[in-house]
Amino acid sequence: ILKKNLGSALKLMKSLAGIVRTSTDRIMDLSTLAANNRVQADLLRQARSNMKSGNQAHIKPIPVHGDIASRVSTTRETVARVMNDLARQGIVERQKDTLVIPDVEVLREMVEEVRGE
Repeated sequence: ILKKNLGSALKLMKSLAGIVRTSTDRIMDLSTLAANNRVQADLLRQARSNMKSGNQAHIKPIPVHGDIASRVSTTRETVARVMNDLARQGIVERQKDTLVIPDVEVLREMVEEVRGE
């Protein structure tokens, strides 16, 4: 199928390259970032997938702390602490069943600062 349909082959290659890029980024985060920074980086990945108007993201439903903890290899308690810190700073807002990130750029800058980018 891929030999006969070059459009499908190109689409598949782009998809696979994206998966490899995402996996590489996550592996680098796991090996180089502290737990609180890994939580922030995970929220940034989710925010980028849930962008709304302007620079705002709405993650619905609100991510479960245990799920985030599993993805970033930390504890649920650490995730809860980081989420509370981010809420106090106004970086995230809980609204009913949605986690709102009013300014994704601020979160991106936080993550890039610790990554050294």
